[in-house]
Amino acid sequence: MGSWSENLGQYPYGSTRRVVMGCRQATATSQPLAAQAGMEMFFAGGNAVDAALAMAIALTVLEPTSNGIGSDAFALVWDGQLHGLNGSGKSPQTLPLDEVMALGQMPQLGWLPVTTPGAVSTWRSLWDRWGQLPFEQLFGPAIHYAEAGFPVAPETARAWQSAKPLFLAQTDPVFAPLQQVFFKGGRAPRAGEIWASPAHGATLREIAATGGESFYTGALAERMAAFAAETGGWLTQADLSTHRAEWVPPIHTTYRDLTVWEIPPSGQGVAALMGLNILEGFDLARHPRDSVESYHRQIEAMKLAFADVQAHVADPAWMTVTQTQLLDKAYAAQRRQLIGDRAHLAQTGLTQGGTVYLAAADSDLMVSFIQSNYEGFGSGVLVPGTGIALQNRGRGFSLQPGHPNQVGPGKRPFHTIIPAFLSRGDEPLGPMGLIGGHMQPQGHLQLVVNLADYGMNPQAALDAPRWQFLTGQNVALERSVPQALGLELSDRGHSVQIGLEGRQFGKGQLILRHQGVLIAASDPRADGLAIAR
Repeated sequence: MGSWSENLGQYPYGSTRRVVMGCRQATATSQPLAAQAGMEMFFAGGNAVDAALAMAIALTVLEPTSNGIGSDAFALVWDGQLHGLNGSGKSPQTLPLDEVMALGQMPQLGWLPVTTPGAVSTWRSLWDRWGQLPFEQLFGPAIHYAEAGFPVAPETARAWQSAKPLFLAQTDPVFAPLQQVFFKGGRAPRAGEIWASPAHGATLREIAATGGESFYTGALAERMAAFAAETGGWLTQADLSTHRAEWVPPIHTTYRDLTVWEIPPSGQGVAALMGLNILEGFDLARHPRDSVESYHRQIEAMKLAFADVQAHVADPAWMTVTQTQLLDKAYAAQRRQLIGDRAHLAQTGLTQGGTVYLAAADSDLMVSFIQSNYEGFGSGVLVPGTGIALQNRGRGFSLQPGHPNQVGPGKRPFHTIIPAFLSRGDEPLGPMGLIGGHMQPQGHLQLVVNLADYGMNPQAALDAPRWQFLTGQNVALERSVPQALGLELSDRGHSVQIGLEGRQFGKGQLILRHQGVLIAASDPRADGLAIAR
């Protein structure tokens, strides 16, 4: 079988793409113009952080169906050691808890699910530490596309069309600015149609010129807070001015010869690590990659990991179980014993005590970065005249009384967005990630298994058919999964659904280094592109 680095010419799933290789720099993301924006920074003498930030900023324009200026963001950066940054924001201090709890569930739209947007602070924090080019220069591609326009990519157009019925059905005036910007004339742009947003460009110019300060303490902050006050929202200038992106120590586990790194809670990256801890006691390589034995064990391991994560992961200040407990390998061995030949309903074993992903690398720095509105265009709230569409991350809160993730003021919700990173011993391999809500840790696990157990190269690892655990015994399989495998999983007690839309199975990017060569790959489920030189 060999290792992934020995199988660079093998594409068992008939990929229309091949790995891209270079020795100096690489970028990979879900939108080709954004990947090019990153390379522009390299050509200008910038480093991987400059490239990653230019991509992230450009994606707020190029993929508004997934992220925006009002998003949150997380990052992992390798500069000889790995650093983590949690750029997510907290719920407003004045959030009316009784009103929210009376609803029975967190709403998808409006002001209630809006938390303080953290993407801009993430950009500035990363640039402060590693940026080489002037901060304003990073905004150049994004401003150009916002003001001059760009052809909408096919997958983005599909997501835009899909979102249209929801947002055009809203009659509350708070949604009018978003409708006017993203659904002008009551329609969504089609693939290849030129779309521009001059207000978005003007806001990016303001953020660039003020180093991000306007967004949290200046004119832009005043406009956000004023619109909230006018339309019944709770986001205030105090919430914005007190926001800080937080440096956090990454968490990790070992799986075979790989070390897998994730951002710690409040993110769900720990779920991928827990699933891998459970799986490592099985010799998956004994079974074919597309066999019921391999799929069943992966699904059951992920199911057990999710049971604990959904019960315990929250803003760390409110967690009553530690990440050390969650990642304990002896505990994983106990959980492994619950996996038999039949599907089971998983329970926690511990007692309580829209998204875009991008990767960039050069000879000194490697960046894993993710940015998200959470659900499509987010809350549907857009600050008039700014292009700032606010995320709806508060949807990640629980309304269960006493739950560590129970909704409350001044609190970070459970987050689905998780950048990842791979290393081997002391050797950095590179950034890895994909988008897709709760698919993300499941996708991380499947990519690691493809690399470590089945020796698949980065592009083949992304191409391979995927599964997704949903709830209970429900599992979704991509249409490319062999039909017989779906029947065998059904025989083992899984309730199998076939062929959810491709976006339900994540869209990933990988850049791995081997013997001085950067090997980059981009998921065929997206419009994306990997570039290396």
